Amino acid sequence: MIEISRKSNLLEQPTYKYDLQDIPQPNLYRDMYNYSEVPKVVFNHRHVPMNMPEDIWITDTSFRDGQQSMAPYTVEQIVELYKLLSRLGGPYGLIRQSEFFIYTKKDRQAVEKCMELDLKFPEITTWIRAKREDFRLVKELGIKETGILVSCSDYHIFKKMNMTRRQAVDYYLETIRDAFAEGVVPRCHLEDITRADFYGFVVPFVNEIMKLSKEAGVPVKIRACDTMGYGVPYNGAALPRSVSGIIYGLQQYSGVPSEMLEWHGHNDFYKSVANASTAWLYGACAVNCSLLGIGERTGNVPLEAMVFEYASLKGSLDGMDPTAITEIGRYFRDQMGYKIPPMTPFVGENFNVTKAGIHADGLMKDEEIYNIFDTKKLLGRTPGVAISKTSGLAGIAYWLNEHYGLCGAEKMSKDTPLVVTLKEWVDEMYADGRTTSLSNQELEDKMKELTEAAK
Repeated sequence: MIEISRKSNLLEQPTYKYDLQDIPQPNLYRDMYNYSEVPKVVFNHRHVPMNMPEDIWITDTSFRDGQQSMAPYTVEQIVELYKLLSRLGGPYGLIRQSEFFIYTKKDRQAVEKCMELDLKFPEITTWIRAKREDFRLVKELGIKETGILVSCSDYHIFKKMNMTRRQAVDYYLETIRDAFAEGVVPRCHLEDITRADFYGFVVPFVNEIMKLSKEAGVPVKIRACDTMGYGVPYNGAALPRSVSGIIYGLQQYSGVPSEMLEWHGHNDFYKSVANASTAWLYGACAVNCSLLGIGERTGNVPLEAMVFEYASLKGSLDGMDPTAITEIGRYFRDQMGYKIPPMTPFVGENFNVTKAGIHADGLMKDEEIYNIFDTKKLLGRTPGVAISKTSGLAGIAYWLNEHYGLCGAEKMSKDTPLVVTLKEWVDEMYADGRTTSLSNQELEDKMKELTEAAK
């Protein structure tokens, strides 16, 4: 029967309904995933339409996935970071939700302390395994939405759980039914979706979830989890690795609305940000991230990266406060002892610092030449230079002006005698075999020595 589509407003044929394929042996996609070789990207040249929703947002997993790769956060640390997340997300809640563990007394205390803040955003949600005893913890806390782990690849179903596909579906649906019965929104985490049989398992399983949701009158969310970072953003790539194909298929063949569809990616192949942006562009409203990208193995999608991806795609920050990113980075470094790699975008020590004299010369003339945007305005960080053997006169002059706040007549140039003298000293340091950049303290001490000698 031909019907008008509410999404495209075009006459369309009814969507083909896929049935669960309860196969006796696992489909491990050995043509793509030969464990002794680099995973292959296969193309079938099937293109799906770009379809970015009107509203897109970020969700956070810093206190769940983020904690799986670090020493557990203290309650105080979680509360402080939660407050910074709220400030970063702005009044419209563009960081919409944050998920928490609830297994230990400390986990539950952190949830309670954050709930006491009574912040509208990010909404506090939880994460549990598909076990009824786990769901009881959710009920006790009065949480309105919880993630439920529902692994969907045969790697997990056959090899880890020792089940058939049908057994796995029935097992998962028990906890999902419990959530519906209590009026709690289940967020189904389709773990390892980029190695799953998309039409033989994922779509039929999600169809059963959507049917239960309709019967219960309770919405359900679907999180597509690229657990191993195998997803690719290339249009025309074949499933199960195609991010656009996964998002399109969940909408087209399982009827998952954009606002109920979320992407969760990992960075094993350096594609986490590109894949998350692709999920937005092809129909998912939400992308799940963690602060500084901290998470399992190579980490999750860096939340701060998606703040700027949002602004790039929408043309506005829409009330988000990116200066909170600098404070978040400082808190991780100073209060939590986390060593941020210096070249990390937006939060690393050297992210807007140059060591090249030719770049410093450009910064002196106009910082826009070598700075990605107004980092002082957007992040509260002025561009800087690190003094090394390649800094030259321009680098030293720029460091002096920026470090000591020199303006107008006080501002130094490459020809200022003090700059020339300092450059000679720097050259001597490297002529003696130094290989590392000079610290601010070393430069300050030398400046003090030179100014006292000049008196």
